Amino acid sequence: MNGFRFMNRADAGHRLAILLESSARRRDTVVLALPRGGVPVAYEIAAELHLPLDVFVVRKLGLPGHEELAMGAIAADGRVILDDALIAAARISQAQIAAVVARESLEVQRRIRMYRDGRAERSLKGQVVILVDDGLATGSTMSVAIHAVRAHDPSSVIVAVPVGSREACDDIESLADTLICLLQPEPFDAVGAYYQDFTQTGDDEVRRYLAEAALTEAGRWLAV
Repeated sequence: MNGFRFMNRADAGHRLAILLESSARRRDTVVLALPRGGVPVAYEIAAELHLPLDVFVVRKLGLPGHEELAMGAIAADGRVILDDALIAAARISQAQIAAVVARESLEVQRRIRMYRDGRAERSLKGQVVILVDDGLATGSTMSVAIHAVRAHDPSSVIVAVPVGSREACDDIESLADTLICLLQPEPFDAVGAYYQDFTQTGDDEVRRYLAEAALTEAGRWLAV
């Protein structure tokens, strides 16, 4: 698949759903999207496999002065993972780190309030959790998501992403029970380079996907 690009996030989700068909069509399985870009991908997976969809809010911690670079990530429970080597090389102080963590923690809580819209947090105990994002560059955000999900005692954690760097995929494979990554190009460019349409996913779009998924799930329960 050298040179291959997904049409958009929905196309990527459809292709992942095909690979997840045999292992994930179970009543004890939930799809968790890393917002915002992971939500359209996860929505397609959940819709095609008839699984519930929710979000798992994790934020990248941008390197001061070079915010596009991840020096770590933070989860909703306050769990933080840091890239100590990058921080040391960039000579980032503890005060700078604390300021970024505080800012992103507020953003995590804002997104949780907005996206859940009053819906209760889903229990993950004993569940097969499929964690989904639109790609892995450094893998730091997905790493903290896996550690945070593990704290909820799921039966297993599957990570499903359309594309990722070889290094990030190796790291994530060591943390998850299963990794499904469709593309691992070498050399790796930015995640968006592997999509024809990589338009930013907005908050309203995330809310729409989650509301539609919640209605679909409610309809399935009524039909049982």
